[in-house]
Amino acid sequence: MKQNNSNAFQILQTDSGTRARRGRLMTSHGMVETPVFMPVGTQATVKAMTPAELEADGVSMILSNAYHLHVRPGEDLIARAGGLHRFMGWQRPILTDSGGFQVFSLATMRKIREDGVEFNSHVDGRRLFLGPREAMAIQRGLGSDIAMVFDECAPYPCDHKYACQAMERTLTWAAVCSQQARADGQQVFGIVQGGTYDDLRRQCAERLAAMGFDGYAVGGVSVGESEDLMLASASVSLAQLPEEVPRYLMGVGHMRQIVEAVALGIDMFDCVIPTRVARNGSALTRTGRYPLKAARYKEDAEPIERGCGCYACRTFSRAYVRHLLNTDEILGVRLLTIHNLHRYMEFMRDIQVALETGAFAQFRKTIRETVVKE
Repeated sequence: MKQNNSNAFQILQTDSGTRARRGRLMTSHGMVETPVFMPVGTQATVKAMTPAELEADGVSMILSNAYHLHVRPGEDLIARAGGLHRFMGWQRPILTDSGGFQVFSLATMRKIREDGVEFNSHVDGRRLFLGPREAMAIQRGLGSDIAMVFDECAPYPCDHKYACQAMERTLTWAAVCSQQARADGQQVFGIVQGGTYDDLRRQCAERLAAMGFDGYAVGGVSVGESEDLMLASASVSLAQLPEEVPRYLMGVGHMRQIVEAVALGIDMFDCVIPTRVARNGSALTRTGRYPLKAARYKEDAEPIERGCGCYACRTFSRAYVRHLLNTDEILGVRLLTIHNLHRYMEFMRDIQVALETGAFAQFRKTIRETVVKE
């Protein structure tokens, strides 16, 4: 396997009491400070946000999805437009998921083969095929900074035999992915699978590490299992992965979970939570979430969150944003999304500072005591 980014990740500081680390990841579109949270921009947009607003909120990297962009508008169109960055007007780093999780979510419409998966499009029902070669070709056409290998995400719960079969397919497909051509400067990350079975997680991580990817993700988590099981699966997987490259926990985004995962040695996160709960009318704060659409905020002149410096909180009251939400005005969702993403970016900066100053243990304790468990 060709590694074209062997010096891309630098560990700046480690925590004395945990495996947490403060790092820096270099990509073709700039530097990313870690630990980092990536807002989800599935279809080449973070819902309700412009690139300028994302930058103002402090977002350094986003996630997009190869499957969805393949279906609409197609990677060939995006390539002709100059690549995904130019197409969507975002000049900072982009990580693309391969589509493996989306295929997993289409379980009733799919047929798994040894060379990939046949399934029906969620848009128009047409029959499609996606395998490791196709997934890497799509991501090459998109020109993302980090491409994920094509994997099979086993459901929860599932028996050991099925989890083992999914793991073996994931490893076979990872090996194929590692041999495919890449876009200029594109990094490729392997994905550890194995369900909730420690022996499978260890085996998958060890065999992936031997393939020499630019980074590694813990996949197949946050699919219905408990928080304890999710963190245990991450811990077992990480123990077998090289420490000198970035490690990514896929689809995990509750603040308490992020802090605990950072303590295990995770560097990268993504989740739809900040944008999804905004569309549902909930605001995220330092201590959890609250329903801004509720009647008790009808005449509340306070900002969405006291002490927050985001545009929405500097400019508008809870009463106004609530009014917009309850009258289905688009601006209400936009303002709440701006705030929620700002809260997450501040949260990640707080983690970075805690690691830099040796205060991570106290920060972790504070989060455990003040942030409501979800």
